[in-house]
Amino acid sequence: MLDRVISVKNLVKEYDGFRAVKDVSFEVKEGEIYGFLGPNGAGKSTTIKSMLGLIHSDGEIGIGGFDIREDGRKAKEKIGYLPERLFFYNNLTARQTLDFFGELRGVKPPTDSLLDQVGLLDEADKRVGDFSKGMIQLLGIAQAMVGDPEIYILDEPLSGLDPRWVKVVREKIKKLNEEGATIFFSSHNLNEVQNLSDRVSIIDNGKKIAEDSVQNLNEYLQIKPKLIINIPGLNGEIPSVLQEMHEIESIDASENKFTIECDPNARSRVLAKLEEEGMEIDDFETVQPSLEDAFVRLISKEEEE
Repeated sequence: MLDRVISVKNLVKEYDGFRAVKDVSFEVKEGEIYGFLGPNGAGKSTTIKSMLGLIHSDGEIGIGGFDIREDGRKAKEKIGYLPERLFFYNNLTARQTLDFFGELRGVKPPTDSLLDQVGLLDEADKRVGDFSKGMIQLLGIAQAMVGDPEIYILDEPLSGLDPRWVKVVREKIKKLNEEGATIFFSSHNLNEVQNLSDRVSIIDNGKKIAEDSVQNLNEYLQIKPKLIINIPGLNGEIPSVLQEMHEIESIDASENKFTIECDPNARSRVLAKLEEEGMEIDDFETVQPSLEDAFVRLISKEEEE
């Protein structure tokens, strides 16, 4: 049993002198969901195409214990791939589509079982051209499942879906992982990565700038929980008593609410100070740091450097 099923070392890709991927390295452990986060144009799809052997890049890439260049066929047998832009023949039915992909992989897929697993069995004989975007994405996951792969590489699997389909596709990805598959997926959406990932790698401008669990990234960047307080009649003004408290690192006011970043131990003192000043607190809540907080902080640090 392999501990690391995906290994990328010192990956570099240049196009006509432009370096799209800059010395990127990471490893994905067996059985984990690994999020590859970055804005559009950061180098995510280029990295994935390199991992699949679709384009030539410099560096080392191992998939399931096989070098993607030297043992590409064996490596690809272990992969189920969902591209960012799916292309299916509109005149084929869902069942015919999976049979077609089975022929490409040299296997006889359990077509009805695969369609049933993604909730499309009732649509098996419907033309793909009549499918919604969400149904197309589920069919894309079903085609990635052809051959029962151990590793799934999904490029922006939730992009462009409405909230209902996002939930359906997300749950299917989790189910694949629960059944033992390793999942590597890219996204530019912070919430998607936070909701799905065991670990996350952040890429910007072709360069990996961080890799860890969401919690550890927040701790490393010293991002504290935020205290959001609602005081009627505040009208965007920051109470002077708070500006004098050295425990408070930042305050952002908006109409009747203001958001405070401070040491967790100082929250009770903040509330007490406001009450001492005779301010009526309508409600308050503590919001834990998000991946978005970490992402913004990391990008800011990169720009400063």
